[in-house]
Amino acid sequence: MIIGVPKELKNNENRVGLTPAGVSAYRQAGHRVLVETMAGAGSGFFDEDYLAAGAEIFSSAREVWQHADMICKVKEPLPEEYAYFRENLILFTYLHLAPERELTAELCAKKVVAIAYETIQTDDGSLPLLMPMSEVAGRMSVQIGAQFLEKPHGGKGILLGGVPGVPPAHVVIVGGGIVGTNAARMAVGMGARVTLLDIHAGRLRELDDLFRGRLHTLMSNHYNIAEAVQSADLLIGAVLIPGARAPKLVTEEMVKSMAPGSVIVDVAIDQGGSIETIDRITTHSDPTYVKHGVVHYAVANMPGAVPRTSTIALTNVTIPYGLMIANKGYRTAIAQSRALARGVNVLNGHVVYEAVARSLNVPFVPLDDVLQDLPT
Repeated sequence: MIIGVPKELKNNENRVGLTPAGVSAYRQAGHRVLVETMAGAGSGFFDEDYLAAGAEIFSSAREVWQHADMICKVKEPLPEEYAYFRENLILFTYLHLAPERELTAELCAKKVVAIAYETIQTDDGSLPLLMPMSEVAGRMSVQIGAQFLEKPHGGKGILLGGVPGVPPAHVVIVGGGIVGTNAARMAVGMGARVTLLDIHAGRLRELDDLFRGRLHTLMSNHYNIAEAVQSADLLIGAVLIPGARAPKLVTEEMVKSMAPGSVIVDVAIDQGGSIETIDRITTHSDPTYVKHGVVHYAVANMPGAVPRTSTIALTNVTIPYGLMIANKGYRTAIAQSRALARGVNVLNGHVVYEAVARSLNVPFVPLDDVLQDLPT
């Protein structure tokens, strides 16, 4: 198989879909790897590194897309890349299609085989390709929030951990999954007062035990969220429903109750956001806006700001699945791996991931039905 690695186009997205170590792994398995020139430079991987690992360097994204059987990316394609789509091209990347009607329509129209990192799911419910970026984003959310609480950035002008004789900031985290847990780890470590809400009592017990009483846990419901948000200096949205739009758990009225200069970081923005006042995606070059006196941070590719860490963490987990696809072909690979099969979002012009279809209000066709209709 020919693997293509184009340079990412998203604002300040410095991650890359494959490291030189990944190139070496594909080459050892007998595959060709085409890398767009300077695709990895933002992560500290340069053309000579890829050449030494056995890659071929191409001067343009168009050449990479045209020659590749499978494209390995980080973020969803942007409109300027839609022209590269073609039938039976395998696209292996984060897609987050639930809020992306136009992209989904283009993938269907061109009959791309679209396999999303974020919906590959093992039988125990874990999301192995989403986990490392959730860890990065969760940890980043607190350090970003701490920065924007500073007065020059529009915040209240308070130190997250306080000092002796001065109370620390109150950090409220909605969601106790990977993002929420890592956010709590950072916030507690920095000395903040931390409240975490989740809908699962068992998860709250686990977190209470993990943090040994240094974390205040609350059952997530409308009343408790409203009470916690009102006193929050930093609010972190950390809710995920695999493949689906994030539910709007924090209402506009709740945000209005926050003190001026408070900060919201919504990590769920790439799935539509869990905060009602998050009405647009921001970028690393223009990361915030103020609404009702509250600073809103809604960058959809947070880990792109720490690309070296993020690229290595991401490719550590994507390469085994990518090799499975390349070695066996996607049909055999998804037949043999239920986890990988759950990653298929679009196939042969159909949306085959139910949560995406439901979010976009488009027809859902089960994956097995589409596979049966494909020519042998």
